[in-house]
Order: sequence, then structure tokens, then C-alpha cells
Amino acid sequence: MREVDADLTALDRGIINAFQGGFPVTGRPFEPAAAALREHGVDVTGPELCERVRELDEAGILSRFGALVNAEAIGGAASLVAMHAPADRFDAVVETVNEFTEVAHNYEREHPHLNVWFVVSVADHPDPDKDGSDRVEEVLADIEEATGQETYNLPKLREFHVGARFLVDGPVADGDVDLSDLGPAVASSDRSTLMPDERDLVVEIQGGLPITETPYADVAAALDADRDWVIETIKRFDAEGKVRRVGVIPNHYALGYTENGMTVWDVPEAALDEVGPAVASLDFVTHCYERPRHAGVWEYNFFAMTHGRTEAESERRIAEVKELMDEHWDVGADDWDTLFSTRILKKTGIRIGDRADSNTA
Repeated sequence: MREVDADLTALDRGIINAFQGGFPVTGRPFEPAAAALREHGVDVTGPELCERVRELDEAGILSRFGALVNAEAIGGAASLVAMHAPADRFDAVVETVNEFTEVAHNYEREHPHLNVWFVVSVADHPDPDKDGSDRVEEVLADIEEATGQETYNLPKLREFHVGARFLVDGPVADGDVDLSDLGPAVASSDRSTLMPDERDLVVEIQGGLPITETPYADVAAALDADRDWVIETIKRFDAEGKVRRVGVIPNHYALGYTENGMTVWDVPEAALDEVGPAVASLDFVTHCYERPRHAGVWEYNFFAMTHGRTEAESERRIAEVKELMDEHWDVGADDWDTLFSTRILKKTGIRIGDRADSNTA
């Protein structure tokens, strides 16, 4: 039973479970979406479904509705960064870090030394002989100079899983509705860069789609573009990985998932190929990466993010990760840790526009 704090109807729960991905990219997408819910016992029409998604969005139960753009595939680079902010200067250090527009998310986490964790997101480097990772290093050098504190860059070396899905008790409990095959057939392009009209589309949809019965036509109207081109391009972006998924993005705090634990592990290199996919298969692990170590300061090379509604539930889920790890290697007491977030210090969107600009032909 997945109980939640929010007062949700059966329709609300069906929407949240069914459409965290796989929402149709067609002219009137709420019609086939409603038909799929009716097959799961939820009596709703297309217009009623559209109206309820809009209400959930306005109430804050959803963070947004639309295409989840994969910033990494659009252009530029991003990296997770850790640093120490001394207790007597904590607020001043955090304020300085947050003033950098390249800093998107910033969290205080429980760790005896590395208590500030933030994400740096940058456009591609203007120097053609350099790339986004070089630009990240330049931003970190500026942050170190401004704060007087050392930073520890932890870029993603390997992605095993990204897919934050938060299911609730109710219809479509397994979240197994996928209508992404509807609409026109598309073929991937061989281009890594964006065309100018594609760049404009990315910027238009990065914050979500209009919650209307014809969202793709509304996007087309805003761009003065053809509706069928918008539909075909979003479907192609989905196939190419420029869009991770299309659907509703729940506000997991509103659903009661208030506890998140960043588990970190010193996994032997020989075990990574097996451990990564195994941990990624756990349905409560939302992100799973290999990242670099920093000798003498940070000895962990494997990150797995878990979420729970209570601290006790989070602890149980972390214990499940530990049990799975034990199947693949001999995990010692000093080989892992969990860093719970204690405070959100900054949370802004990744600057997709800047990153897309730098990768537009």
C-alpha cells in the first residue's frame, strides 16, 4: 500500500500512476489517455482528464505536465559538486555559491565535512578546443576564489538509471500504461546539434506543455510552426533521448515522499558492471551513477538516490540496497554512507536555453 499525505481521488491516483511517462504525442492526446484509464476502471472523458490534470498542476500536486527535456543531450554539461562550508561562515558561503547563475540545485546534507552539495550547469565552452567540462572547472575555480573553500567535482562517469517515478496506492498501481507508440512513426537523425527551430521548440517546452486538449497545436501556435512538425519533433526527441519521457511530473513532496537519502558506496571496480544494473533495477532508486573518487576526502564511486515517505521507510529501502550490494561484494562498515538532505538551499531549473544556444547549428 502506497499511502500519501495528499487528499487524492481515484482519478488523481490513476493519473499519477499511469502517466509519469508514455503520454501520447498526438493531436488530441487526452482522448487516448482517457481511454487507457477507462480500461483500468477509471471512468473519465478526455476533456475531464485534461481539466483534472490542470487542477492538479495548479494545486501543486504536479510539478508540471509535458516533456522532460534531457539537458545533457541538448548541449553543455552539468556536474554534481561537494564542498565544506564552515559553521561560522555557512550562510555567507552558501549565499555566495547561490549567486552563481550556473548553480541550479543546492542542498545541505548530513556529512561531517562535505555539507553542501550543488549542481553546476553550463553551456558548451565558447572555445572550440574546449568543452562543457572545461567550463564547469572554470566556474568551480571562480566559486573557490569567491568563497575561499575547495570544491570537489563529481561528474557523472556512467549513468545506470535516471527515472524518478513516485507511485501511489490506487488504479494502475504498477504504472504500466505506455501510449508513446501512438502518433506518427519517426526516425532518429544523425545530428548531435540542434537546428534553430528545434532550439526554439526546446526552450518553449522546457517548462511544460500547455494543459489544454490540444497542447501540441498550442505550442505550434506559440512558435508560428506547423503542428505536425511539433508532434514529429517531440516524438523524435523522445526516440533520440533528448526528451527522457512525456507525461506528468509529480511533486513528490506533495505525495508524502519527504525523505531522500543519497547512498554512496566504495564499490570495487571489478564489481561495478554487475552492481550498477542490479541497484538500478530497484523501483525505489531514482538515480544511479558512477562518479569519481577524491583521494583522502571522498572515497565513494557509486551513488544511488532513494526516496521514502518517512525516515523509517527510507532506512528500510537503504537496507535493501545494502542487502543487494552484499550479494556482489563484501561490503565493510566504512565502505558506504547515506547523506540525508536537511535543507534545500537553492532550487532553480537547469538553464536549458543557454545550453541549447551553444549547441545550435
